[in-house]
Amino acid sequence: MANFAAHFRARTMESTQIEAKVDFATAKKLGLIQEEYDKVIKLLGRTPNFTELSIFAVMWSEHCSYKNSIKWLKTLPRTGPHMLVEAGEENAGLVDIGDGMGCVFKIESHNHPSAIEPYQGAATGVGGINRDIFTMGARPVAQLNSLRFGDIKNERTQWIMKGVVKGIGDYGNAFGIPVVGGEVFFDKVYDQNPLVNAMSVGLLDVTKTISAISKGVGNPVYIVGSSTGKDGIHGATFASGDLTEESAKDLPSVQVGDPFQEKLLLEASLELADTDAMVGMQDMGAAGITCSTSEMSEKGSHGMEIHLDKVPTRQPNMKPFEILLSESQERMLVVVHKGKESIVERIFKKWDLNAVQIGTVTEGDRLKYYMEGELVADVPASELVLGGGAPVYDRSCKEPAYYAKSKEFKIDSIAEPKDLKAVADALLDNVNLGSKKWITEQYDSMVGTKSMGTNDPSDAGVVDVRGTNKALALTVDCNARYVYADPEEGTAIAVAEAARNIVCSGGEPSAITNCLNFGNPYNEEVFWQFVGAIKGMGKACRRFETPVTGGNVSFYNQTALPTGEVPVFPTPTIGMLGLLMDKTNKMTMSSKAVGDRLYLIGVSRNDINSSEYLVSYHGQRLSPAPYFDIEEEFAMQDCVKELIKAKAISSAHDVSDGGLFSCLFEKGLQRRFGFDISSEEGIRKDAFLFGEPQSRVVISVNNSNEKAFLEKMKAMKTPYRLLGKVTDGKIAIDEVSFGSMQEAITKHENAITSRLNN
Repeated sequence: MANFAAHFRARTMESTQIEAKVDFATAKKLGLIQEEYDKVIKLLGRTPNFTELSIFAVMWSEHCSYKNSIKWLKTLPRTGPHMLVEAGEENAGLVDIGDGMGCVFKIESHNHPSAIEPYQGAATGVGGINRDIFTMGARPVAQLNSLRFGDIKNERTQWIMKGVVKGIGDYGNAFGIPVVGGEVFFDKVYDQNPLVNAMSVGLLDVTKTISAISKGVGNPVYIVGSSTGKDGIHGATFASGDLTEESAKDLPSVQVGDPFQEKLLLEASLELADTDAMVGMQDMGAAGITCSTSEMSEKGSHGMEIHLDKVPTRQPNMKPFEILLSESQERMLVVVHKGKESIVERIFKKWDLNAVQIGTVTEGDRLKYYMEGELVADVPASELVLGGGAPVYDRSCKEPAYYAKSKEFKIDSIAEPKDLKAVADALLDNVNLGSKKWITEQYDSMVGTKSMGTNDPSDAGVVDVRGTNKALALTVDCNARYVYADPEEGTAIAVAEAARNIVCSGGEPSAITNCLNFGNPYNEEVFWQFVGAIKGMGKACRRFETPVTGGNVSFYNQTALPTGEVPVFPTPTIGMLGLLMDKTNKMTMSSKAVGDRLYLIGVSRNDINSSEYLVSYHGQRLSPAPYFDIEEEFAMQDCVKELIKAKAISSAHDVSDGGLFSCLFEKGLQRRFGFDISSEEGIRKDAFLFGEPQSRVVISVNNSNEKAFLEKMKAMKTPYRLLGKVTDGKIAIDEVSFGSMQEAITKHENAITSRLNN
C-alpha cells in the first residue's frame, strides 16, 4: 500500500480515458448485480449509458441505499415526545430541548477511507458529519468520536492511529468545535479495518430549520462552496465493498478536506438561513451531486435539469460521471426561490465561496443532466433513493458456531490469581484501560467555551446551552467484545451504558444516533450479528425511551486476505443525547475529599465474562456477555437520578470496562485521591475487582450528607453497599496495600506512549 501518489496519478489518468461500455460486465465492475442491471434497463426502457449506469451504481450501493439493512432498521423505535425530525426525514435527527431550541445530532463512519489514507480519511469524516449538522441550520457546538484500532504493537496500526488522530485534531481544531467525549479500543480484529466514527452536535432556533427539499418549478439550483475535483469519485461504492491488498489503488476514492473552507461555508450557510431566499439545502456527501439532486428532488416530488459544464471544477476536462460522482468536500446544493438569486450570490461572495446556478427545478420526476448542451443522463429521481425505488433485500443469517461455544465458559475454569496487585498493575498498563491523553490532548476541548467538563469531567460530555439553565449531556458507547459474545445482549448493554453515563452526569437520556459497523452482509454469520444487534438496540431504546434519530450503516468492514476474510467485531456504536434541565445538577465522576464514603449502587457478582481482565490477562477470548438485566439497570438509573436531584451525593461514576478497580482509580485520578475498600463475601476477589457485570455505579458521599443518603436509599429499596472511603493517595483492598495513587497514575499514563515507535 505504498506510493499512494503514483496510484492516484495512474487512477486519475485512467478515469479520463474510460469508454462508455454499458454491458453487465461494466455494471458488475461498478458494483451492480445482474438483477439490478436488469432493473435499470426496465426502468429506463433502454440500455443505460456509462454515466447513467454510474448514477444507479452509486445510489444503489450499500452506503447510499441501505439495501441490505433497511428492513431491520425500520423496526427501531423512531417516535418520542421530543422528536421534531425523525430518522430518515432529514440529514440528521432533531430533538426539541425547549425554549424554542432544538438539538441536531448524528454519528457516521469513515472507515474505509481511514484504512487507506488515515489523515484525510478521518479529517473528511469530521468535515462531513459537521456539514450534516449545519446544513439543517444548526451551529455545531460539540464533537465526539469512537475509534477502533488493531494491535498497537503493529507498525501499521500505529501509522493508522497517528494519522487518524492528527486528521481529527487538525480538522476539528481549525474548524473550531470542541471534542467533548469519545472512546478508543484496540484489538487485533481491527488490524486491517480501523473504525472511525465521528459524531457532531448542534443547536438551532427551531423556526429556522432548513430542509433538504427541492420544489417549485422554475426555482434555480445552486452549487455553493468549494470547486469540484476528482477526489472521492465512487467513494460510496468504495465504502460498499471489502478491503483487499489492492485497495491502495482506490486512493482517489478518498476525499481531501479543508477545514478553513468549511468554516466559511458554515457561516455563509447560517447567514443564508436567516433570509427568505432558500427553499432547501443539502450537503454533498456520499455520491456528491448525484445524491443531493436525487434525494432533494424525490423528497419534493419534483425533477431537475442540471448543467454539469457550469459546475466550478478544479481540474480541466472532467467527464460528466466524474463531476456527478465526485465527493469533493465543503460543497452544498441549494434550491433558491426564483427572484432571490442575488441574495445567495451576495452572501457567498462575501465569504469568498462559489455560488453558481447549475440548473432549475422541473415538473415531474426526471433528473436530466447536460454537458455543453448535450443530454448525458436522464434518470428518475424516485427510483434512485432509499425509500423510493432503491433495491431492498432480505438477507439470510446463520448462528455462528462460536456463539454456542462461548456459552460453555465457566468462571471456575480460570484459577484466581494469588497476586491481585499484579493484575491491577497489568490493567493500569493496558492500552484499552490506560490513559488516552496522547490522543485527547491533540484535540481542542475548550474552543467555544461551552464545554463544562474540562476541569472536572463527568461520565458524559456536558455542554452549556447559553442563555438558559440547561445543558446537553453527550456520550458515545459500545463494548464490541460484548456484542461479539452476544449481539442482542451486547447492543442492549451499549444503549444502557450510554444512558448510565448520561444519568451519572446529571442528565435525562433523550434520544440516540447509531453507527452500525459490521462485516460483509452476504456472510450469513455477519448478518446474524447485525440482526441480533438491531433487536437488542430496539429493546433497550424502548425501555429507556430513547428513539433512534438516524445514523449510519457501515458494512464490509473486513479484509479479504490470502488466508481468508477477517471481519471486525460487530460494533454498533451508540451516540446518545441527554438533557440537564437544571445545570446545577451537573454531577462529576471524581471523589471530592479525603474521608468521603464510597458506596456501590447495584450488585457485585461472580462474573468475569468478556471482561478486559479475562481477555488480556488470561488470554480467554471466548465467553458470554457479562450479566445484564434491563429492569435492574433501569431501576438503578432511576435511583441515581433521585440521589443527584436530592443533592445527596458528591460524585458518580459507572462501573464499566476494567470493573470496580478501574472505576475507583478513575474516581481518584483528578485529585490524586486513593481508596481503602473491603471486598464482598461470597464473591471471588478477581470478579469483585475486575469483573464487568452491568448496572453498577460508585458514588461518594461526604459525612454531612451520609444520613440523608442512607434514608434516600432505604426508601428506594435499590441494592447498595458501603465499599470504604477516599484516602489521601494510598490504595488498599482488604487492608492489603496496592501501592500509591501516584505509582498507579504513572503506569496508567504510559500505557499507550510506552508502546509507540518514535
